[in-house]
This record gives sequence, C-alpha cells and structure tokens, in this order.
Amino acid sequence: MHGLEIAEVTATILDVPLVRPHKFATTTATAQPILLVAIRTADGVTGYGEGVVPGGPWWGGESVETMKALVDGYMAPIVSGRRVDDVTGVLADIDRVVANARFAKAAVDVAMHDAWARSLGVPLHVLLGGAFRTSVDVTWALGAAPAQEIIDEALGKVDAGLNRSFKLKMGALAPDEDVRRVSAIAGALAGTAGVRVDVNARWDRVTAKRYLPALADAGVELIEQPTPAEQIEVLAELSRMLPVPIMADESVQTPHDALVVARSEAADVIAVKTTKCGGLRRSREVVAVAKAAGIACHGATSIEGPIGTAASLHFACAEPGIDYGSELFGPLLFAEELLTTPLEYRDGSVHLPDGPGLGVELDIDAVKRFTRN
Repeated sequence: MHGLEIAEVTATILDVPLVRPHKFATTTATAQPILLVAIRTADGVTGYGEGVVPGGPWWGGESVETMKALVDGYMAPIVSGRRVDDVTGVLADIDRVVANARFAKAAVDVAMHDAWARSLGVPLHVLLGGAFRTSVDVTWALGAAPAQEIIDEALGKVDAGLNRSFKLKMGALAPDEDVRRVSAIAGALAGTAGVRVDVNARWDRVTAKRYLPALADAGVELIEQPTPAEQIEVLAELSRMLPVPIMADESVQTPHDALVVARSEAADVIAVKTTKCGGLRRSREVVAVAKAAGIACHGATSIEGPIGTAASLHFACAEPGIDYGSELFGPLLFAEELLTTPLEYRDGSVHLPDGPGLGVELDIDAVKRFTRN
C-alpha cells in the first residue's frame, strides 16, 4: 500500500488570539501559540496534529519554537518515507533520537493517526477501539477577574446550559487573598455548579497544609496539583488529610509517573492531557495504570485548538478510563474559529464530530491569517 507512505511533514506556528486573558499561576496568555504539524501521504491525504503548551515553556520546558526545531530537524527525517499506520515503530525510533519533548511528539502522533484514519475513511476513534460514548462533560476555566465578575460569568454559563462545573486558577496571589476569592465564588455557586481549583504546583507543603482545608470547607470539590510535581510524598500527605479529591497533573506525565502516584496513594484523580503524555498511545498507557490502581482520570487540556481538542475528544470517547469528566474547552477560549464547522458544545458537554480522521476540517484561510511570519 504505497499510498500510505508519508511524503511530507510540515510544522507551522500559529498565534491565535483569545477571547479574554487566561491567567496561570506564573503567566497570563492573551493569545495561544500552536505548532500545527501536517503529515501528507503519497496519496495526498493530510493529517494534522497540534503541539500546544499551556501558556508557554514555564509549564514543562517546551515552547512552540522548541517543538518546531525538534520536529523539523529530528522527527521529520524519521517520519518521512514511513507508513502512517506504523505509529508504534515511528514513535519508538523518535524516542531513540529525542528524549522527553512529549508535547512535540504528541503533535506527530496525532497527525499520523489522523492521516491513517482518513486514508481508511474511518473516524480516528475506530483506531482506538471505537467510541463507547459520543460526548464528554466539560468543566469551564474561569479567569482572574474580580469575584463578582467571575460569579456572573459562571452563572451565565449555567443558565445557557453550557457548563455545570468550573475551575479556578490559584497561585498567582497571596494565599490568604486567593482563598478568600475562591471561597466567595464557591459560596455563591453552591448548589448551582461545582467549583474546582488548580494551584499549578505553586504552593509549598506548609502553605498547602495551612490553606487547603479552608478551600475544602468552602465547598471546593477538587484540588489540582497544589505542590511541586516531584514532591509525591507531600501530595500523598495532603490526600490523606483532605476530605476532597486531589488531582495530579504536573506530577503525571508518563506511565511510570502514574505508577509512582498510585503506589504512593498520592492522588484520587489524574489529569490526562494527550499533549503532555506524548500523544494518544502514551495516554492510553497512563490511563491503563490508573485504572489498574483504581484512580479516576480527567480529560485535561493544554488550551489546545480544535485539532488537539478533537484528538483528545476521540480519545476520551474511546477510553472508559476517562471517567472524571473533562476540560476540553480550548476552542471556546479562541477569539477566532479555525474550523470550517466548529466543534459542538451544548448541554454541558462537547460532542464527537462525524467524518473520517478527527472529523473536523481546518479553515485554511484562517490558518494562513494566524501563521507566524
């Protein structure tokens, strides 16, 4: 099947504006850089993947610039001439040449899956075992505006039937100020919507032990990564002392990380990002470890665009282990649409698109408009 051979690999940087600033613990994003990887087969079928990090290299050390250099200089020569259905072999060969760089590898992984599924004329989820559901719940990330503005935004989302749970970023303000802000929001939304927080690993052990109980008392239903990624024993201590679930994000980027968290009983939930895990194949391995240990998995986001979000959606709909909802809201933060037909968000969920591959089609004019010169 000569037509399945990869004829061309290209990597393009886009800068897509956001509808509002999105605040992380250490930075605020007003636009999302995306590395769009395109893989074209000898038959002219093109598959796409995204290299996206949440807010820049502060999170995991990668950026769109480093990803493009690795894809162009090291991964593309390995991928070119191989078959799009040789995902396992190609990724194994890339691992021998490029260590870590999981966000960049995820873009190649997804682009190969998309091109492979399109060549077969089937949805991507078929390659993952088939979809056992057609939608997943979506938690919306609230911004860093004053508490009342946040409350009004959340209630507007609830009234419109868009979301039933919300996540607040913490770690940028003084802890006492941050806790007062979140407690006020959680109190206002009590009985109407769930409230979760993400500290992005910014608190130390003493700060976390002092302030996290107040968040639980205020009605926060889930606390994500309060302390540094490598401090698994601290995460385990917090999990034992708190009456609400702890979710590990930065602490789990590989299947081995998931094993360490499971053995330490350090978290009740793992945030699975197909980006940080290195693609769809590695994400399945992370979920398998979590399932074996009885740990729930959440379909998390790196603020992907519609390509990355569609990939994570196919994964979540084909993987029963993604059993703690999702936050696949990335495209809703974008001020501009990159697809000819947008992903469907309704009834608090995002719905699986029809069609071969990822089931979505890029608006090439929009891609050109936001391509970095």
